[in-house]
Amino acid sequence: MVQIERSVASADVMKKYFIGSVLSGGGSVPATRAAPEAWVNMVNEFQKGALSTRLGIPMIYGIDAVHGNNNVYKATIFPHNVGLGVTRDPELVKKIGAATALEVRATGIQYAFAPCIAVCRDPRWGRCYESYSEDPKIVQAMTEIIPGLQGEIPANSRKSVPFVAGRDKVAACAKHFVGDGGTTKGIDENNTVTNWQGLLSIHMPGYYNAIMKGVSTVMVSYSSWNGEKMHANHELVTGFLKSKLRFRGFVITDWQGIDRITFPPGANYSYSVQAGVHAGVDMVMIPYNYTEFIDDLTFQVKNNFIPMSRIDDAVRRILRVKFVMGLFENPLADLSLVKQLGSQEHRELAREAVRKSLVLLKNGKNADNTLLPLPKKAGKILVAGSHADNLGYQCGGWTIEWQGLEGNNLTVGTTILNAIKKTVDPSTQVIYEENPIGSFVSSNNFSHAIVVVGEHTYAEMFGDSLNLTLPDPASSTINNVCGAVKCVVVIISGRPVSIQPYLERMDALVAAWLPGTEGQGVADVLFGDYGFTGKLARTWFRTVDQLPMNVGDPHYDPLFPFGFGLTTEPEKAN
Repeated sequence: MVQIERSVASADVMKKYFIGSVLSGGGSVPATRAAPEAWVNMVNEFQKGALSTRLGIPMIYGIDAVHGNNNVYKATIFPHNVGLGVTRDPELVKKIGAATALEVRATGIQYAFAPCIAVCRDPRWGRCYESYSEDPKIVQAMTEIIPGLQGEIPANSRKSVPFVAGRDKVAACAKHFVGDGGTTKGIDENNTVTNWQGLLSIHMPGYYNAIMKGVSTVMVSYSSWNGEKMHANHELVTGFLKSKLRFRGFVITDWQGIDRITFPPGANYSYSVQAGVHAGVDMVMIPYNYTEFIDDLTFQVKNNFIPMSRIDDAVRRILRVKFVMGLFENPLADLSLVKQLGSQEHRELAREAVRKSLVLLKNGKNADNTLLPLPKKAGKILVAGSHADNLGYQCGGWTIEWQGLEGNNLTVGTTILNAIKKTVDPSTQVIYEENPIGSFVSSNNFSHAIVVVGEHTYAEMFGDSLNLTLPDPASSTINNVCGAVKCVVVIISGRPVSIQPYLERMDALVAAWLPGTEGQGVADVLFGDYGFTGKLARTWFRTVDQLPMNVGDPHYDPLFPFGFGLTTEPEKAN
């Protein structure tokens, strides 16, 4: 029932304490820029310790592969979910799931903490980019990533029983149960205030689909529902998820999830252990101080504070998933899949996902005077903005490190600037100036400009924002460039941001979300090799004072409504 972080794991620890699971936290790697072989060797080392115990029960290793195998150097980084929701393309998301499974298995890992099926109802939430949409129907459709990760559930299979198809698939995890995207003011880990009907109609539907598709595990949310911590909510975890929905996989906590039942975290640890395990948690992501948990839980079971039947339920569920995955037959990883990591085929798939996730919000001052698609043959193009040549910003949080990184030396990929250079005609000059002054722009006779600006990287509570403004110098870059030459502004962000003040200045505006490593997909569409097709899966607000504001609300007055997106036709040759 214990999951520990790899930094405190070893073969000896696995053997001595009968540890059932290990994980990599965000950015926790065997070595900087570790090759897949190093990952495989590390996982196998832990596994051999688990196999040397009395019953030889294999451990399961989990990692946050939330947009590709994103902790791992040279992995394909797919667009974050906020962009994938825009595609309205469940088949594409299923293929991304299958590619991610291969890249996770390439490193010897068998379990991905994905997908996040949160319904983000307020973009001020720092995890909004992990959500496919504000609309539960889109989130339900995107659970198709689960058969991508785990394999297609056989036709005669029992419903709501976990299913993993083999050694090139991984156990998936629907998270975070339940209501994580509905907290007050979008504050991470906070309180979701809604009645039973609101919980069922907005936040629960994705779980119905995930369970029908055989999802192996469900992760509990840090957040509360009407003041009660989800990690201690017996009615929802045991009563609803396990009994009513008949979920047969195992329920896992979030990182230190039971510690956070109290405030401050860990203030009354034995109470937290009792409350969490009683609520129906089967596996506890400790992740460091595992002896304290083991001692506490053992004491509580011996003294009948927690019934043995509750432990049996947890163990039965964990073993069921391990059996279904084939871990008993094939506990050790080999190197047969290492070439899948960052493969050309997966990069092409990511590039397609980028193209389909772009939303064209404005194109020209009017319909007769459009700017996009841009001509490949032009005298001189200006590329400007902090995000034009920054792979880290393009990928966002949960990339190599938990909070993400800035710059171009984090992993392998194509920045938007390099993609533009590869796309234009050889005779076209591309001038890059990150934050040019107005006189530079006006005196250089540019035919047009591409300005790429956006948010800095963040994850979880570090992304909570009450103002959603673009960080400087975005406003001066937009004003200096768009005041002097025809410009398209490309926004790199994990959510809608405050852009109304600049909209008049821009000739065209593209929401590119967090596209990942394959920036070529942005240039493919800007220059007309493919058309714009994306439709907003989130409402774009005018001002933050309107928030929360979602499609169907009575006072719905957005800058760009849910479902909005201009389209263009691909150019035959330009």
